[in-house]
Amino acid sequence: MTFVLLVIAVALVFEYINGFHDTANSIATVVSTKVLTPRQAVVMAACTNLLGALWGTAVAKTISSGLIDANLVALTSGVIVSALFGAILWNLLTWWLGLPSSSSHALIGGLCGAALAASGNNWHVIVWAQPSSTHWWLGKGLLWKVIVPMITSPLAGLLLGSILMALLYLLLQNARPTKVNRFFGVAQIFSAGSMGVMHGTNDAQKTMGIIALTLLGATRAGQLANLPHWMSFLQMPEPAPGKDLGIPVWIKVLCAITMASGTAVGGWRIIKTLGHKLVKLHPINGFAAEASSATVIAVATSLGIPVSTTHNISAAIMGVGAAKRLNAIKWTVVERMVWAWIFTIPVSALLAYVFVRLTRLTAG
Repeated sequence: MTFVLLVIAVALVFEYINGFHDTANSIATVVSTKVLTPRQAVVMAACTNLLGALWGTAVAKTISSGLIDANLVALTSGVIVSALFGAILWNLLTWWLGLPSSSSHALIGGLCGAALAASGNNWHVIVWAQPSSTHWWLGKGLLWKVIVPMITSPLAGLLLGSILMALLYLLLQNARPTKVNRFFGVAQIFSAGSMGVMHGTNDAQKTMGIIALTLLGATRAGQLANLPHWMSFLQMPEPAPGKDLGIPVWIKVLCAITMASGTAVGGWRIIKTLGHKLVKLHPINGFAAEASSATVIAVATSLGIPVSTTHNISAAIMGVGAAKRLNAIKWTVVERMVWAWIFTIPVSALLAYVFVRLTRLTAG
C-alpha cells in the first residue's frame, strides 16, 4: 500500500514537471509578441490547463490500456516508478538545456522501457500495432498511437500554420500594420487560451492513465484488498471485456490541479527558445501558430492519440515563419530541437530499463 502511494506521488511529480516544462509551449508566443506579460500568461495557462485536464479521458485510456500488454508483464509499482523516473530525468535535462522536447513521448518511452525490462526482454509486451476493425487510424499500439502521430502531427501543424499565415497575409496585405497588430493582439489571447485548454486535454491525461494503471495492478495483486472503507476509492475494478479502463473523477481532479500548479511556475528557458530564438513573432504570427497547433491537438485528443504539444506548436511556428520566407527560421535551433525529439523515446526508455534492472539487482 505504501509503495502504491509512492507511485502516485511520483506520478504527480511528473505531472507537476510537465506543467512547468510544457507551459512554455502554450504561452511562448503570446509572451514573445508582448500581448501578455509572463505573469498574465502563466495565470491564463494555469486556468486553461485546469479546464482542459477535466475534459475527456480518451488519451488517458490509451496510456492505461493501449500500449503495454498487461497479460505479459506485471505492471507493479516498481515498474511504474521506473517509467516515471526515466521520463522525469529526460524532462529535467531538456528543460535545463532549454530544449522543447515532449513530456508525452518521454512518459511513453519510460513505460515501454520499464515494461520491457520487467518482462525479461520480451518485446511482445509492447503493443506494436493493433489495427481497428473499422478505421485504420483508430488502431491501438505504439505504431498507430505514437510513431505515426509523432511524424504526422508536426507535419500537420507545419502545413496548417503556413497555410493559415499565407491566407492572412493575402487577406490583410492592404491593411494598416497598427490595426492588424491591435486586432490580433486581442485575438491571440483567445488562441493562446485554446492552446492551453488543448494542452490540458492531452498532456494531463497521460498521468491519469499511469495512476489508473498503477491502481489496477495493485488491485489485481490484492494489495488494496484490506483497505478501510474510507480508502476504498483507490480500488480499480477490472474493465469489462472489450472495454477500456475507466478514469475516476478524483484522478482527473488531482492531475488537473497538479498540472495547473506546475504551470504557475512557468518554464522560461523553453519560452526563450520557442518565442525568441526560433523565428521573430508578431501578434498575427502568434495567432496563426496557436490556432493551427490547437486544432491539430484537438483532433488528436478526440481520437485518443497522445501527441506532443511541444512538437505541434514548434512545427506551427516554423510553418508561420516559412510562410513569410524560409530564411526567417533559425535552422540551427530547429536542428537542436529535432535531435531532442528523436532521442526522447529511446533515451527515456533506456533510463527506465536501467532503473528496473538496478531495482531488481539491489532487491536480489
